[in-house]
Amino acid sequence: MKKRINLRLILIAGIAVIVTMVCMTGIYYKLFQGQVRKDLQINARLLSGTGLFDDPDNTNVSLSEYYEVGEDLRVTWIAKDGTVLFDNDLDISQLPNHKNRPEVKKALFQGEGESVRRSDTMQMDNYYYALRLENGTVIRVATQARSVYSVFLAASPFVMLILILIVSICIVLAHFLTKQLLHPIERLAENMEDTIEEPVYKELVPFVNTIRKQHENILMAAKVRQDFTANVSHELKTPLTAISGYAELIENHMVDPEQETRFALEIQQNATRLLSLINDIIRLSELDSGEDNLLCFEQVDLDEVAGTCVKNLQMNAQKRNVTLYYEGVSCMLRADRGMISELVENLCQNAIRYNNEGGEVHVRVYYEKGQPMLSVADNGIGIPKDQQERIFERFYRVDKSRSKQTGGTGLGLAIVKHIVELHDAVLHLESEPGKGTMITVAF
Repeated sequence: MKKRINLRLILIAGIAVIVTMVCMTGIYYKLFQGQVRKDLQINARLLSGTGLFDDPDNTNVSLSEYYEVGEDLRVTWIAKDGTVLFDNDLDISQLPNHKNRPEVKKALFQGEGESVRRSDTMQMDNYYYALRLENGTVIRVATQARSVYSVFLAASPFVMLILILIVSICIVLAHFLTKQLLHPIERLAENMEDTIEEPVYKELVPFVNTIRKQHENILMAAKVRQDFTANVSHELKTPLTAISGYAELIENHMVDPEQETRFALEIQQNATRLLSLINDIIRLSELDSGEDNLLCFEQVDLDEVAGTCVKNLQMNAQKRNVTLYYEGVSCMLRADRGMISELVENLCQNAIRYNNEGGEVHVRVYYEKGQPMLSVADNGIGIPKDQQERIFERFYRVDKSRSKQTGGTGLGLAIVKHIVELHDAVLHLESEPGKGTMITVAF
């Protein structure tokens, strides 16, 4: 671990120093080139003002008498046809025609020109600047300067010193970090009976975390199944006990003839509740399985589905003296039509069931920020704040006595939650005791 930290810090430091050196060398070399070109322009213009190059027929030019030229500055005078008239560095009889030289060609046509030619050794660069005079001839000045490679090589010793200094600092820093962070861990490992090597430990950590998470999920699923089984047993037992009791009384002729009708009605109501409960349990089991063949996605108009559900539930609402209102616009979405109908029906049934006599239920289908929305709002009993997170649990009821009286199974909102999840929708609940509840589904 210590070696790895040291190597990484050294590697980072080395890369940082090298990249910095390359960037700074490039920047300063560009500035240096600009200064060299500017100096050549100044020298060329000063030479053109001496009058030495006014007469093309006078090739006996002596610069030393009129202009102090440095040893590293080469001056060449070129005629219109490219013939070299004067050169302070070489014998003009040995020089070829310069008309096709890039800087001379530019000067003849544009008034001035410049170029840079790399030397074969890559150690020096030749800079040229040419200026066209009033008589049509061209004066060219040239100098040599270090190439970027030679500048880089010249700076290398200093860079190495900086790199050594930074590496030393990194080693000291790594030693301090390992002492502060790793030594406590190492001491803890020494106290363990079986010390696990670091590579093996790193490989085991994600594996152990995965096993732990799976174990927690298994325990949670087992608890959910256990609770569900207990609730199902209790919920099924209640109507079955009532049916059995009433049937036994009738069988033993312990019921007056005028009460037989009432007992038969009780048996029918409990049987209906039992059938609803079994149907909801089967439906939840199907939704839990998540089988793709149970889903049939198609283009569905939420307005059409919700409007039909509200229309079918009007009679049920009237029996409970609840007014059911609907307002909607066409909202197309890709969904399972049967499930969406079941979703709307469960929400509306719940709003009717837990409403007050003379209450209202408002069902809306609309668009909000481009999303199809469904909202079911009532002015019923409402849900306390501490129970709002639990109402979508199976068999959980806010008012158990009311639910049983009205035939609720306690599974309606659990089915709603499953349908919402299968359609990647979002469920939102707003409720206040005594004022009512509004459930919104955003598709």
